[in-house]
Amino acid sequence: MAGGKGTRLRPLTCDIPKPMVPILNKPVMEYIINLLKKHDINDIAVTMAYFPSVITDYFGDGQEWGVNLNYFIEDVPLGTGGSVKNAEEILDDTFVVISGDALTDINLREAIKFHKDKNSKATLVLKKESVPLEYGVIITDDEGRIVRFLEKPSWGEVFSDTINTGIYILEPEVLDYYKKGDNFDFSKDLFPKLLRDKVPMYGYVTDDYWCDIGNLNTYKLTQYDILNGKVNVDLSLNKVEEGIWIGEGTKLGRNVKIIPPVYIGKNCIIKDNVNIEPYTIIGHNCHIEKNTSLKRSIIWNNSRIGKKVEGRGTVICNNVHVNDRAKLFEGSAVGVGSIVSSNVVIKPNIKIWPDKKIEENTIVKQNLIWGTKASKTLFGYRDISGNINIDITPEFATRLGSAFASIMDDESTIIVSSDNSSASNIIKNCIASGILSTGVGVIDINNTAMPMNRFAVRHYKANGGIHVRIDYSNKNKVHIEFVDKNGANIGRSTERKIENIFNREDFERCNGDKVKDVIKIQNFASFYIKNGGDLLKDISQIKRKNPKVIISSRSQNIISLAKMFLEYIGCEVNTEYSIEKYNSVDEYFSFLSKQVKDKKADMGIIFSENGENIILIDDKGRVIDKEKYIAVISLITLKIGNIKKLVIPYNSPKVIEEMARKYDVDVIRTKSNPSNIINRIFEISDKNSLIQYILNFDGIWGTGKIIDFLIQNETSLSKIADEVPNFHYVREEIACDWKDKGRVIREVIEENKDKDIELFEGVKINDNRGWALILPDSEKPVFNIYAEGFSEEYAQELSTFYSEKVKKLLKNQGQ
Repeated sequence: MAGGKGTRLRPLTCDIPKPMVPILNKPVMEYIINLLKKHDINDIAVTMAYFPSVITDYFGDGQEWGVNLNYFIEDVPLGTGGSVKNAEEILDDTFVVISGDALTDINLREAIKFHKDKNSKATLVLKKESVPLEYGVIITDDEGRIVRFLEKPSWGEVFSDTINTGIYILEPEVLDYYKKGDNFDFSKDLFPKLLRDKVPMYGYVTDDYWCDIGNLNTYKLTQYDILNGKVNVDLSLNKVEEGIWIGEGTKLGRNVKIIPPVYIGKNCIIKDNVNIEPYTIIGHNCHIEKNTSLKRSIIWNNSRIGKKVEGRGTVICNNVHVNDRAKLFEGSAVGVGSIVSSNVVIKPNIKIWPDKKIEENTIVKQNLIWGTKASKTLFGYRDISGNINIDITPEFATRLGSAFASIMDDESTIIVSSDNSSASNIIKNCIASGILSTGVGVIDINNTAMPMNRFAVRHYKANGGIHVRIDYSNKNKVHIEFVDKNGANIGRSTERKIENIFNREDFERCNGDKVKDVIKIQNFASFYIKNGGDLLKDISQIKRKNPKVIISSRSQNIISLAKMFLEYIGCEVNTEYSIEKYNSVDEYFSFLSKQVKDKKADMGIIFSENGENIILIDDKGRVIDKEKYIAVISLITLKIGNIKKLVIPYNSPKVIEEMARKYDVDVIRTKSNPSNIINRIFEISDKNSLIQYILNFDGIWGTGKIIDFLIQNETSLSKIADEVPNFHYVREEIACDWKDKGRVIREVIEENKDKDIELFEGVKINDNRGWALILPDSEKPVFNIYAEGFSEEYAQELSTFYSEKVKKLLKNQGQ
C-alpha cells in the first residue's frame, strides 16, 4: 500500500509520496520490497494515489529487485480496503497486505504459518506499544482470536497494549463483502463485519521491529535504530569500521572527525576540519565545506553545506544549498531546492517548504510553547489553555483560528465570543482574523459565556464556535473552547485534525476579494435571556411568587449575566462576591449555606466560571453538587416527563437507574466528556432532549428551568432533594506518570479478568458490595477512582482497596 501523502512529514513529502521518503538513502518502500523478496513473496501489487509516477519511475516493473510489480492507481480515494479490492484481479490465493511507508523486519514466514495453522481468514500482525493512543488497539483472547477493536482509543479505553501494525494476511473471500470501486477501510469497516459474522480472525503478536514513520521524530528515530543494529535490514554501503559506513567515491579532507554511528553516501566531498557526530546520515553527491559541524542530522542527496555551518537534529532535503555560518536546530526541516543564505538561524521545529530562499542574517522563528509543554497535544480535557502572551500569544491564536477554519469549506460560518476581559477579547479577535484569512465567515457575539456560544451556533445554524474566557483563579490564564455545528464540544478526531493542521501550518488561504466582513451582533445577551425565558412554562407565575435566590461565581461576568436572566424571569436576586476570600471550598459552602438560611432564600446558586455548571444550596442550607446534583436534575427531568431515554455520564451513581425505572425510562450511560454527553443527548431527539442539555450544560437557563419546575409543582428544592434515594459514593485522585497509565490499566484488567468487569471507559469492577471505576484522566497525569457501595462503609472499602491497588502498581514499575 503506497498511496500515503505523509502530510505530517511535510516538507519532506511536498513533492514525493511518503513511501519514497529515504531511509539511509533508500526509499522506505525499497526495504519492504526486499523484505517480501526475502520471504519468497515475488508477485506484488502496489496501490497508489499521491504522485504515483515517482514510484513507477523508480521501481519500474521490479526486475532490478527480482520481483514482479503491478501498479493500481486510485482516481478517487477508496480507503485501505477499497484500494486493495481495486487490485483483486491478482488476488487468487492467501495474500499479505503491508504498508510501503512503515519500516519493519517482521518474519513474514512465521506470520503466514500462524495464519495457516489457525485456519484464519484474516490475521492481523500486532505489536506491543506502551502508549497506544495514536494507533488502533486490538484485543485478543488466550487463543489469539480477535474479540474487539478500538480505533485510536482514549486513556479510558486502553484495555490492551497490542496495536494494529497495518500488516494483514488475508484470504481472498474476505473481500467479498464489498464491490470493486467501493470506499471502505479494513479496520473501520471490513474487520468489524468479520467479527460480527464470527469469521475466524486472529492476531499475530510480533516482537520484530516495526515503526510507523508518521512524523519527523519517528522518521529520524527509525534511522537511528538501524544504525544501532535494532533492525534486521541489509545496508547498501560498506562498513569501513564499527559504526561507520561510507560509500564509494566519497572523499574526506584533513582532520575530518567522525564519531560513530555515521552513514555517508557515495561521491560526497567532505572538506577539512569537518566534525560529523553520532547519528548523522548524509546522502549521495553531497558537498560539505570546511569547519562545519553536524550532529543527529539527516541530509538527502545533492545538497551543499557551506563553511562553519552547524546542523543539530535537522533534516535537509534534496538539492538544498545551506550557506556559510548558518545554524539549523533540533526538529527543523528544509524542503527540496531551498536556499538558506549566510548567517541564517533556523530555530527548533521550524519547517521550510520547498524552493524557498531565506535572506542573509535572518532568524527564522516561531513560538514553540506547545512543543515544550508537558501536555502532548494542544487540547486538554475539553479546551486549549495557557498563559496569555506566553503560551497563548496573538500569533498562536491566529494560527489556531486558521487551523479550525481549514477543516471547513469556505461557505462555512464560525461563531466567536469571549467573556468581558480585555485579554480574552484580544485572543478572540486574533482567532477571528485567522478564520477570515481562510475565506470562512465569522459572527462575533461579543461579551458572553460558553452556553451562549453553544446557543448562537444552533440559532444561526453555524458550522462551529470558539469561546475564549479568562481563568478567574489565575487571571493570566485563558481557556479556548471549540464546539461543532450542534453546539457540542468537538470530538477527538476533530481535535487531531486541528492539531495536525496547526503543527504543520498547512492552512487554507483565500484571495483578498474572498475575505468576508465580520458580522457583529450587538447585545446578544438580551436575545439569549429572552430565548431562555421563552422556554419556561409560566414566567408570570414565577414573578408572582418572586422566589429569592443568592448567586455567586468566581466570574463577575457570569454573575452579571445570571442576575439579568433571573431578574428577567421574576426572581429576587442577591449577589455574593466574597468567594475569593475563602481558603477552601468547604469554608465557602458553609458561609453561603448560612446566608441562604439566614435570609430565608429559596436557594443558593454557585455558577462555574464558564457558566455551564452549577452547585445548588437548598432552602435548608444543604449543598447539592457533583453526583448529588446529577441525581437531582435527573429526577427533575423524569418528573417533567415525556422522555423515553435519560443520558448520564458513565461514572454516575446507579441510583439514577433506580429512579428511572419508576418512570419507565431507559438510562443511557455515555463517556464522561462533554462532547459525548451533548451529542448523545441530541441523538435521542426526544422533545425534551433540550431540557437534559440545559440542565447539564447551561447553568443560567438551567436555574430558570429548575425554578420554573419548583413553582409549577408548588414544591421546594429541599423536598426534591429528599426524594432522591440515599446513595454512597466516593471519588479519589491518584497522581501518576503519563507513561504508566496504559500499563496500570492493562495490569488491572489482567488481575481482575475473572471478575465482573466492564471496559467501556476505564475499568469498572462490580462485586456484591457495589462497584469501582478506575479511569485515567485525559488531561492530567492522574487516575480517578470512583466507587459506589450499598453502604457508606462498602463504598469506602472499594475506594480504598482499588486506590491502594493502583498505588502499588505504580510503585512496582520495573520490579
